[in-house]
Amino acid sequence: MDKVFIEALEIECVIGIYDWERTIKQPIVLDIEMAFDNRIPAASDAIEDTLDYKAVSKRLIQFVSESSFGLVETLAERCCAIILEEFGVTHVSLKLSKIGAVRGAKAVGVKIERSRADA
Repeated sequence: MDKVFIEALEIECVIGIYDWERTIKQPIVLDIEMAFDNRIPAASDAIEDTLDYKAVSKRLIQFVSESSFGLVETLAERCCAIILEEFGVTHVSLKLSKIGAVRGAKAVGVKIERSRADA
């Protein structure tokens, strides 16, 4: 299966369970792999036949930057749902990293995989 990926998409958002986290924006980073058959766009060389990673990125930036979740798990689930429902993807792997959340660690977070069949 072919994959389209977006690597290290950094977005600022309100995320966290502590009172101080609810008053600031913190950076999260998304690494995304989306299952997509690239044979049709490869044959046509037409953007309308592709999984437009710029459109996916813009949609996630808009959603995440306006969000305010307590848990990274919730944010990751919602991001996967958007990709599956709005972009015709059948399977998505997503890694959500919360930068600097734990002293001594570059990042913490979750990795999830979701398919339309799961819904």
